[in-house]
Amino acid sequence: QVHLVESGGGSVQAGGSLRLSCLMSGGSWDTNAVAWFRQAPGKEREGVAALYTGGGRTYYADSVKGRFAISQVVQYNAKKTIYLQMNSLKPEDSAVYYCAAGFLQRGGWLLESAYNYWGQGTQVTVSS
Repeated sequence: QVHLVESGGGSVQAGGSLRLSCLMSGGSWDTNAVAWFRQAPGKEREGVAALYTGGGRTYYADSVKGRFAISQVVQYNAKKTIYLQMNSLKPEDSAVYYCAAGFLQRGGWLLESAYNYWGQGTQVTVSS
């Protein structure tokens, strides 16, 4: 069973930075991708960054390219931490951010339907 727990959200002024963390336990054998999604009030959940854990390739939404970076650190006890470094934040980046994991065979790296494990979310608020 896969468990995902996010942390690191908070409030920041526009232009600032935040780093989100997602502690993932389990899933070594049935996941090959991790991702970050976000959902703002009244909007659909959107994928912002994904990482293919098998080869390290990353994928980003156009709205965050050059500003956000996804990475992972694998720990000795089969857990891993997935990071989302967010720089040059804008008010439109405000949302609840979710960590997700899944096994993807046909791409769809930033599609919500491609992932079957989800964290509880962490709030990010960017003020102007």
